[in-house]
Amino acid sequence: MNNNTPENPSFYQFFIYWLKLGFISFGGPAGQIAMMHQELVERRRWISEHRFLHALNYTMVLPGPEAQQLATYIGWLMFGVSGGIVAGVLFVLPSLFILSGLTWVYLSYGEVDAVVGILYGIKPAVTAIILFAAYRIGSKALSNIVLKGLAVLAFVAIYQFEIAFPYIVLIAAAIGFLGAMMSPKTFTMSAHNGDSKSGYGPALIDDDTPTPEHAKFKWSRLVSFSAIGLGLGVAMFALLTDPVLNNMAEFFTKAAMVTFGGAYAVLPYIYQGGVDQYQWLTSVQMMDGLALGETTPGPLIMIVAFVGFVGAWTKEIFGPEAQFLAGFSGAAVATFFTFLPSFLFIFIGGPGVEATRGDLKFSAPLSAVTAAVVGVIINLAVFFAQNTLWPSGGNEFDIVAALIGLLAFIALFRFKVGIMTVIAVCAAIGLGLTMF
Repeated sequence: MNNNTPENPSFYQFFIYWLKLGFISFGGPAGQIAMMHQELVERRRWISEHRFLHALNYTMVLPGPEAQQLATYIGWLMFGVSGGIVAGVLFVLPSLFILSGLTWVYLSYGEVDAVVGILYGIKPAVTAIILFAAYRIGSKALSNIVLKGLAVLAFVAIYQFEIAFPYIVLIAAAIGFLGAMMSPKTFTMSAHNGDSKSGYGPALIDDDTPTPEHAKFKWSRLVSFSAIGLGLGVAMFALLTDPVLNNMAEFFTKAAMVTFGGAYAVLPYIYQGGVDQYQWLTSVQMMDGLALGETTPGPLIMIVAFVGFVGAWTKEIFGPEAQFLAGFSGAAVATFFTFLPSFLFIFIGGPGVEATRGDLKFSAPLSAVTAAVVGVIINLAVFFAQNTLWPSGGNEFDIVAALIGLLAFIALFRFKVGIMTVIAVCAAIGLGLTMF
């Protein structure tokens, strides 16, 4: 254990770290959180494990991408609002540009044999990744028969009765809140609880470090941040004169408020809006978008940028000669309105969380919501499996795709192969099958 107190980073060093992370944050929220823990808690010791996990507990009960919100929270704790904005923006900005470029290639050259082959290999891999995500979350969250029953009920509700995801979240949270009164142990989730005595040595923001002045609760700050956030949203919305972009701003703001449980859980909601309601893209394009999202850094919820790009491109909002500009505008609008609430949740709620360290009482509703999310994720895996293994919607079963998916799942589950490696190998298999 290193007993020396680490040096305070300059704002430039802080900026460079988050910029770098924005380009290498592959592996979904679990991988991104692990990267931050290894770098910020273990190596650099900018924040103690106890404070890190305390922040993570808060972001887990919020709608929105918990990894991006955790980055924003840590940045805000270290350097105030400017630190939170830098950490949160740089966590997603590289992904916006990378995904926009890949989407342009996909829309411009999607019929090229090589592209078709790569996507053919990636799609069953994505199905395996979703199943593995359900297993990984479920193995930690479904600790008793009641929580397992909640997961089953959530799956039946969304698969059989097509109940909208936000209602499932609200019902599950209510069950957890009321159930904890009768049986607290049933709805106690131990995930993310850790020992503050981690053995990494003293941290800049240690267990007993006083809350900095900028992170203390003040009514004036709550009112000002609320007004600024609302003003930014209204001003941006007013600048959008195209009805397609207006619809995107409204829809992705709603999506941002119901993204409990991560991107996998909210994808059915985005699918319902983007494919069925507004018809910005097709179901096949939605699957391809998730495949592209898995291969880029940043939160998986950045698939909203793909949906926005394809929707604005398809609708030709700026005419047929400016489709790339239209697509990027759609991607930028989707990203802005998806992530604006995440910053507000941190800047408005963070001071209250810091003031109640060690006394958060969200565990019961959170455990119930997480259990329901497992059922929703399994539903998503079923949806992708149906579209991948029966691609024409008929009775013809694609055994090659099934084998690729099975190999991908075995690699993830049995051999602990990284997600990027699995995707790369499956893409190479698909390319080889198409080209040869």
